[in-house]
Amino acid sequence: MKIIESDLSNQIVEFVQNKLGNIFFFNHIAVVELNEGIHFSMKNASLILNELKSYFGETRPFGVIANRVNSYSVDLLDTQKYRENIKNLKSYGVVGHDLASKMNAVIENDFCLSEKVDHDTIYDAINHVYNKVKNSELFSLNQKSS
Repeated sequence: MKIIESDLSNQIVEFVQNKLGNIFFFNHIAVVELNEGIHFSMKNASLILNELKSYFGETRPFGVIANRVNSYSVDLLDTQKYRENIKNLKSYGVVGHDLASKMNAVIENDFCLSEKVDHDTIYDAINHVYNKVKNSELFSLNQKSS
């Protein structure tokens, strides 16, 4: 299910479309729906990463959900580079809608360091990612500065 078709669509704050796909911004989360056949790598990642930076800035904690409503590929060997480019990314989730996209989500899970990223529904992903972002924000607010 596309995010725009869900009952969460009325909570979308901003929408951006580019040649890679659509980005739907909420207060603390971005839902990315890449176009059919895209190969996402460091060569074109700036089209998405720059939009994330523009909306969330360099310090505001946020999460990203890849809503795999289309078939596309991701260069998973670049995973660490993506994270280095957006240091305030606190959580990531992937929603698969068919067997192939669910398998890809499980594979992406293996490239993430500390959390389960594959989810069965957009609602599960949003709940999980939102809670991780809010917990990281509360933690950082309570940290003592050096």
